[in-house]
Amino acid sequence: MSADVKGENQLYDDINITPMLDLAYVLLVIFIIMTTASVQGIKVKAPLTSAAVSLAKPQTRAITVTRDGQLFLDTFPVTLVQLQEGLANYKAANPALPVVLKGDVDAQYEMIMAALEICKKLDITEIGLVTKRAPQE
Repeated sequence: MSADVKGENQLYDDINITPMLDLAYVLLVIFIIMTTASVQGIKVKAPLTSAAVSLAKPQTRAITVTRDGQLFLDTFPVTLVQLQEGLANYKAANPALPVVLKGDVDAQYEMIMAALEICKKLDITEIGLVTKRAPQE
């Protein structure tokens, strides 16, 4: 009987950390999902159109021209020279490189044409222009 009493009152030498690790892993997964969901590229106000087509393809690169004429390749600010070098590297890895051009509705047309000229020089033929679907009347 004295052995049973001693076993019930014995202090633990270690702490069970499994529930704490489970919580940490759940929080890590939530953090990863929320972080990747919020990274969608550079925000621009796209022009409206009545015909919209999905341009979602694997390894698609995005060129963005903001209202003030700043260029971005995916989410990184670039100059025209850096844009050409970056696209050339991607084109070397994938000859059928798809590119989407997102221009703000108030963007400088000259910068959009310069980006298109770079794509033409690099023989990039799969180019899509990002627009918003106009409301149906």
